[in-house]
Amino acid sequence: MRTILFSLLFALSFTGAAQTVDFNDYFYNKSLRLDYVHSGTADTDFYALDELIEEPYYAGSRTNLVSKFDYGNYRCTLTDAKTGVLLWAQGYSTLFSEWQTTAEARQVTRAFPENVVFPFPKKPVVATFYNRNRQQQWEKKFEYTIDPSSYFIKKERRNEYPFITINKAGDPAVCLDIVFVPEGYTAEQMGKFREDCARFTGYLFANRPYNKYKDRINVYAVEAPSLQEGADIPGKQVWKKTLLNSTFYTFDIERYLTTPDMKSVRDVAANAPYDAICVVANSKVYGGGGIYNFYALFTSDNHFADYVSVHEFGHSFGGLGDEYYESSVAYENFYDLNYEPWEPNLTTLVDFSNKWKAMVEPNTPIPTPENEKDRIKVGAFEGGGYMSKGIYRPSHDCTMKSLSNDNFCPVCRDALTRMIESYLE
Repeated sequence: MRTILFSLLFALSFTGAAQTVDFNDYFYNKSLRLDYVHSGTADTDFYALDELIEEPYYAGSRTNLVSKFDYGNYRCTLTDAKTGVLLWAQGYSTLFSEWQTTAEARQVTRAFPENVVFPFPKKPVVATFYNRNRQQQWEKKFEYTIDPSSYFIKKERRNEYPFITINKAGDPAVCLDIVFVPEGYTAEQMGKFREDCARFTGYLFANRPYNKYKDRINVYAVEAPSLQEGADIPGKQVWKKTLLNSTFYTFDIERYLTTPDMKSVRDVAANAPYDAICVVANSKVYGGGGIYNFYALFTSDNHFADYVSVHEFGHSFGGLGDEYYESSVAYENFYDLNYEPWEPNLTTLVDFSNKWKAMVEPNTPIPTPENEKDRIKVGAFEGGGYMSKGIYRPSHDCTMKSLSNDNFCPVCRDALTRMIESYLE
């Protein structure tokens, strides 16, 4: 209970401090990107500063500078260097945090390039990085003071490309802004990329709750060609010269398609205003991946592309966890059953009252038996988060569990709705 209380007070302290901050007093209408290298093993990790880069757009909320959601395996905060006032805070996850739960992480040390993007400060700020440990507590790991007038902040743009608008809703400051980034589309295939982005936008808007917010969601597509078509498939000795260096067989899982090259992903995405990144790989192979507040990545032409794109965006945008459990994955003890997962749609029942207990009808048995699946829409059904025992999901079925469209359970729909609306204020 002490752990839960600590995390709650930590999150509340962020929220409370942010209420007095006026965006225009502290920030310019553009972004500053901090690139760093994250290295370590299953039990250790280290941060090393790489570079600071000025980017032309800031699409985030000017009101909710401190995230309302205590999500992610990591958190970055900005505080005013002189007064210590909290100015901005955001949670996120990375490939590194997933890799730490694999068998390889117990044997070798690896390094991953990572980055965070925040509004460009007018005055010196302190960027502080926190890790969420296995007990769900936040631990301070790295701190760096940024002088926004420093001539070491790079203003050059490595990958400049034009972008088009797929869905125009309004001012990025009061809309959710999604950018599609191409992977493995050649210069001659940019027409196909534009058509694919329109199709994926349609898939997203065909699902609740996104359908209600079509007029509040901007969608852009950056026309950035690769030299070759497709993505790497190491298990089949397929190697492609692509812009973002994406690869199947991540952590030796055949369908897990990701890219560790976050520098290139951010370089390309920065050509348009964005809150969320979707990487579209030009391939027919089934696969994808979604990492909270990093990116969603999926293939263009697989038979299940509609489902996979929406599922992976549920991870990357909404912080939703996987609700399936009968699947081969590389992770070992991904969740500690003595503590609540941070994902809003998974619970260990350790502190169910701070999950979706309020949405459960009276007299619903908790845990909820599988034979009640047709009668009970929201309960606590055992199995989720890659584990068959000890982790519970809200409903028997959901888009985060099975190959199904417009099938987010009530808890996931509620979590996505709250996330969308946090960008609209």
